[in-house]
Amino acid sequence: MLEERGLRASSGAGLSGVGILFVDVDNFKAVNDTYGHRVGDAVLAEFARRLLGCARSTDSVVRLGGDEFAFLLVNVDAVTACAVAKQVLDSLRAPFQHDGHELNLGATIGLAMGEDVSEEDELSAVEVLLRHADAAMLRAKLEGKGRLGRIIARREPSRFAREAHIRRRLPHVLSDAALSLHYQPVRDLATDEDAGVEALLRWTDRDLGTIAPDEFIPVAEHTGEIHRIGAWVIDRACAQARSWIDAGTPRKIAVNVSPLQLATGTLIGDIRSAMMRHNVPARMLEIEITEGAAIVDVPGAAGQLRELIDSGLGVALDDYGAAYSSLSMLRSLPLTTVKIDRTLINEIDTDPYLATIVGELIHMFKALGLRATAEGVERPTQLAVLRGLDCDTAQGYLISRPKPAADFPAAATTAAQNNEGQTGTELPL
Repeated sequence: MLEERGLRASSGAGLSGVGILFVDVDNFKAVNDTYGHRVGDAVLAEFARRLLGCARSTDSVVRLGGDEFAFLLVNVDAVTACAVAKQVLDSLRAPFQHDGHELNLGATIGLAMGEDVSEEDELSAVEVLLRHADAAMLRAKLEGKGRLGRIIARREPSRFAREAHIRRRLPHVLSDAALSLHYQPVRDLATDEDAGVEALLRWTDRDLGTIAPDEFIPVAEHTGEIHRIGAWVIDRACAQARSWIDAGTPRKIAVNVSPLQLATGTLIGDIRSAMMRHNVPARMLEIEITEGAAIVDVPGAAGQLRELIDSGLGVALDDYGAAYSSLSMLRSLPLTTVKIDRTLINEIDTDPYLATIVGELIHMFKALGLRATAEGVERPTQLAVLRGLDCDTAQGYLISRPKPAADFPAAATTAAQNNEGQTGTELPL
């Protein structure tokens, strides 16, 4: 819709008089987390009403998704566009009223003008303008929120433009079949057999090429796309688990989940649906949560994880030792495995003091009834130290790099295969 209006607006005089304001609500996540989604929706409706009150008769206002809106401005110069943006910011200074509460939000705005678009971009001018405005908003938010930002794209290529491009492409990753899963094997150090794999998400975009997960996952969490992507990952991992079972080479698959999937309470439903769809036993799946992740509702998350464990799934705490909250996470969350971060493993074969620390950690995990996995193992000497410390499992480039499912041997003997005939608790479906 925005694209069509932009094309009509630019059909006469070109893009010189067209501008876009990218409006992002400040502090909206805090409203949702504190008051719930019903209040959040009511606030967004009032926010949209105030935006419409700032629009001229020739302007168009659309909601892009979540807490993001766009103004399409026609017959404007940069001075007029800035004046509209200032009016928007002024209209949002008054608190939002709901159920006796005063909520202070505000917004950060990015501006892009048609004159910022290069000639070769004009076939998709509105999309390019939107991306530039998004980038300008991101930089303005980093500089302090509640303000207007503008990037002259031809003069200021930046990481903000790339992040904005990622934000624009994310809604299309599933329909474009741009995502895939690679799998990194985990080795049992007592038997030297495979102990399953970790599913790792990969994105290859037609415009941007390969995009690393640590670059796009935070963006997906901010925009809310993480929910669709997370459900897709669980479904594809279950489909692959079924495929390996049918081939006679079952492998337990660990899947990383975002704290936002726990926060919305959709995780258990997504897992149940995928396991039922592909007829996968619960013992063939493990859920990994990141040690440094911001889990807002710890009791709620703990309840969901306990339900998964009681149903037969494994739950691993990933990247242990990478953040300050390690001990509190161990106390608060039900777990079956702890994965020791690579920063603690990297020098374990050259630093006796570090080896002692890791050994004490492994001893503590075992006392709590938890299995220990070492991450980032790259040298045989590291593996030898970990065996001496009675570590249960390990993964890293020494054992195997992540690889597509098709690259796994057709008749591997795995620890999961050895257990396939055993009776296990299944997820109630």
